[in-house]
Amino acid sequence: MSASVDDGHSSSGAEFEVFLSFRGPDTRLSFTDNLYHSLVRAGIRVFRDNEEIRQGEKIADELLHAIKSSKIYLPIFSRGYASSVWCLGELTHMMECSSKAKDKMILPVFYDVDPDDVKLKTRLYLDALEKHEGKYGLDVPQWKEALTEVARIRGLALKGKGHGEGEIINTILDEVWNKLMKRRRNLPKHLVGIDDQVEAIMDLLTHDVPHVVIHGMGGIGKTTLASAVFNRISNQFDGCSFLSDVRESAQRGRIIDLQKQLLSEILQCRSPEIHNSDVGINIISERFRNKKVLLILDDVDKQDQLSKLAGKSDWFGPGSKIILTTRDINFLPIKEEGEESSWNQARSKEYEIYEMAEMDSSDALKLFSQHALGMDSPPPRYEDISLKITNKTGGLPLALEVIGASLFGKNRTIWEGMLRKLDSMPNQEVFIKLKISYDMLDPAQKEIFLDIACYFIGRDILHPCYMWEASGYFPKADLLILARMSLIKIEKDDTLWMHDQLRDFGRQIIQLEDNESRKRSRLWEPEIALKVLQRIGVFNFS
Repeated sequence: MSASVDDGHSSSGAEFEVFLSFRGPDTRLSFTDNLYHSLVRAGIRVFRDNEEIRQGEKIADELLHAIKSSKIYLPIFSRGYASSVWCLGELTHMMECSSKAKDKMILPVFYDVDPDDVKLKTRLYLDALEKHEGKYGLDVPQWKEALTEVARIRGLALKGKGHGEGEIINTILDEVWNKLMKRRRNLPKHLVGIDDQVEAIMDLLTHDVPHVVIHGMGGIGKTTLASAVFNRISNQFDGCSFLSDVRESAQRGRIIDLQKQLLSEILQCRSPEIHNSDVGINIISERFRNKKVLLILDDVDKQDQLSKLAGKSDWFGPGSKIILTTRDINFLPIKEEGEESSWNQARSKEYEIYEMAEMDSSDALKLFSQHALGMDSPPPRYEDISLKITNKTGGLPLALEVIGASLFGKNRTIWEGMLRKLDSMPNQEVFIKLKISYDMLDPAQKEIFLDIACYFIGRDILHPCYMWEASGYFPKADLLILARMSLIKIEKDDTLWMHDQLRDFGRQIIQLEDNESRKRSRLWEPEIALKVLQRIGVFNFS
C-alpha cells in the first residue's frame, strides 16, 4: 500500500495546507499526534503520512502531490529522523518546492535534538547517513545538503519529550495561522464582471507608482476587487497584509490594533508592544525597509489613517505596493487639472486612481439572477421582470445582491410588488434600495438587524443571541433569514459581519427616528451617548 493520510482522509486529488514530516516510532503517538489534532481542530487541512504501512522505498505520487500542494512544511527532527529514507526523501522534496515558490514556508521543529545535529556537526545524523551509503549512495549527498540547509532556518526547539509541548504547539498554530490567513481572502460565491477590473488593477501595479487607489461609492465592490487582486499577487511579495475597515477602526480608536496586525502579518510573528501610534509608526518604518511588501488598506477616508499605517513609500522596500480602497479621495494629495504646485505634482506621482463603475446591464442581470434564481440567467417567465428590476438598481452590486436574495424562492406576485416599490423610488439612492429589503423584515428581524448595525459587527454571535432570546426573539431563525437576504453574514468563526453600506443604512434608520439623540432607540457613538446620559442626569461629573 502506498503512502496515505490516516484518520480516514485520502490524499488522492486533495489540496493540503500543512505537510507533517516525522519518523513514526519517535513521535507519532506523542508530539506529532497532539500537533496534528490541534491543527485539525483549528480547521487546517493537514497531511500526516502513515509511515508504518508504506510499501517499497520510492516516494509515491500521492505523497509528492501532498508536498507540492501544501503551503507549510513542518519537519519534526527527532533522534531517529535521519534513519528513515522516507523522511530524508520528503525533506529533499520540501526544500526543492520551497526554493521555487515564495508562498511556501518551512518551519523546522527540533524534537530532542539540536540544530547542530541536523547540520551534521555531531555524529547523531552522520552515523545514520553513513549506514545509507551502501544502498543509497547517489541520494546521500542531496540528503546531506537538505539537512544542512533546513537547519539554517529559524525553527522551534523542544528539549526533552513532553516538556513544554503545549507552548510549542500553540506557537506553531500561531505561525501557521498567520501564514495561511495572510495569503488568501474569502471571496463571494458569485463573482461577475470582475476579471476585467482585476486586469486593470494589475496594469496599474506595473507602473512605477507605490500606491493604487480603488475609488467608488459604497457597495460597488471595492473590497471584493481588492481581495481578488490580493489573492492573485500576494505570493509575489516577502510579506503581505490586508487591513479591513480602516475607517471604522479609526473611529473606534483602534489604529494601534491595525498597526499590530500589520506588523504581525508581515513579520509572521507576535507583534511587539505598542503603547501609542507614534511607536507603531517608528516600528513599521524601521522593520519593513528591506522587505517587498503588499499592503491593502480597506475603506480609508482620512490622511491621518494613512499616515499611521503607510505614511511614506520609503517605509517599505523596493517593489512594494500599497492598495487603498476609499469612497472619498479628497484627503489624497492628488494634483487637480490646471494646478501648478510642484509639491502636489510630485506627490500625485505616488498615486494611481482606479474609478469603479457600475456593472453593465448583462453582468447586472447575471449577478441578480444568481442571487434571485440560483442560475446565470432568468427563465422566460421571469426574464422581463428581471430586466426591469436590474435596470432600477443602477448596476450597484450591493443592491443587486440584496434585492435578488430577498426575492429568492418568492412567487411572481412578490416580484411585481418589488418592482412597484422600485418604480416609486429614485434609482440612484442606495438607501432607498436597501430599505426595500429592510421593509420585508418582520419587527423582530428589524430589531436584530439594527442591533447588529449599531453594536455587533465583528462580535461573536453568542452574547447578542442571549440578549435577543431574553427579548422574546428567535435569533437562530431570524439570523438565518437575515443572512440569506444578504443583510448580514456569519463568518466561519461565528462572528457577525455586515457590509459597511448596510451598517450606515441601519444607523441612518436610527437617526431618522428623531432629531434629538436622546429620543432615539440606540446610541453607538461614545461621546454622544455620554452627553445624553449627562443631560438626563444618569451621570453628573460637576
